[in-house]
Amino acid sequence: MSAAHISIDSDAIRRDFPILSRTVYGKPLVYLDNAATSHKPRGVIRALSDYYEGYNSNVHRGVHALSMEATDRFEEARSAVARFINAESPDEIIWTRNATEAINLVAHSWPQGNIEPGGEIVTTEMEHHSNLVPWQKVAADRGARLRFLPIADDGTLDLSGVDSIINERTRLLTIVHSSNSLGTINPVKELAAKARAVGAAVMIDGAQSVPHMPVDVQDLDCDFLTLSGHKMLGPTGIGALYAKRDALETMEPFLRGGEMVLSVTLEGATWNELPMRFEAGTPNIADAIGLGAAVEYLEAIGMDRVRQHEVELTGYALERFAELEEIDVFGPRDLSLRGGVVSFYASDIHPHDLGTFLDRRGIAVRTGHHCTMPVMGRLGVPATARASFYIYNTEDEVDLLVDALKDALRYFGNGPR
Repeated sequence: MSAAHISIDSDAIRRDFPILSRTVYGKPLVYLDNAATSHKPRGVIRALSDYYEGYNSNVHRGVHALSMEATDRFEEARSAVARFINAESPDEIIWTRNATEAINLVAHSWPQGNIEPGGEIVTTEMEHHSNLVPWQKVAADRGARLRFLPIADDGTLDLSGVDSIINERTRLLTIVHSSNSLGTINPVKELAAKARAVGAAVMIDGAQSVPHMPVDVQDLDCDFLTLSGHKMLGPTGIGALYAKRDALETMEPFLRGGEMVLSVTLEGATWNELPMRFEAGTPNIADAIGLGAAVEYLEAIGMDRVRQHEVELTGYALERFAELEEIDVFGPRDLSLRGGVVSFYASDIHPHDLGTFLDRRGIAVRTGHHCTMPVMGRLGVPATARASFYIYNTEDEVDLLVDALKDALRYFGNGPR
């Protein structure tokens, strides 16, 4: 597959990312760790500096010019995120630090009145720890039961028993949209419909899907969806929870203090309107504005084109990895079911050793369990190495990765000499 078939001009896009011009150990940086965090284009970096240099101020609280400008930009960013995922209203977007905090907000505030003893929470075996550990505590605290949709041998979900797992006792389906360790894109819309049919609520972990494909929360008909800004060209320390208004209106605040109150006496308080009811204290103003700039950058490219680029690049990577007989690649082979993630394992080389070898070639991949230890147990491996792609990655970088892996196999005594 030649670069001419790629749906976006990654070479032109790369010029927008200053960090991609650096070298590592004297080699040009090949950054293939985008599932962990993405790089930032100049427009995002400029949005941060413009805030601090031009209108740094607190929001919602001042009548002076800087405060009003900061408030306008802050709320414009909220509207941009709402538009990006097709929320009905910006009021359904709650700023959080990241997707993990967004999940914990729901796990803290929503179960009361919604999950009773004997109720069931359905999730999957491929969840990130962030969408597993909070629900373990909810189940323990509320006398509920966690149930799991299993992983099939091809890395997709085994849905043969789904109608017995999602049943009249199900109160919540909470599911990853796209797996950070397998690359699997789950059929969340179809599963959400099954949950709705039995009266259950639906939460989607969108940390790995929102940056890489079109996501429409109204079409998915989910009650909650989480996203993390740093995985979609935005700053670290900013994420968002989408929640339907009717769900938010029944939930108690996660944090309490300034900004989230309407009135306060020595005896009690009443809560502010949405979304501020769930945003206690001074928010992360600069990074929210930066995330708004990231959304605008992705919108200018077009999420259909982002997705198509990753389909083509992942397909090319799988073709090249087929040359590496000593390496196992995990996840679906059907590209329609797979995001831009390639996790792999060489039985005689620990992934950390492999990652270190690649690093000396300037190639950044992730190694470890990727916060999905149950997945590693299901695969029967201690860890994997993972290459993950984004808009600025190219076929040439895939070639450099595969060539370096061939050298690593020879170096560690496992490859052809």
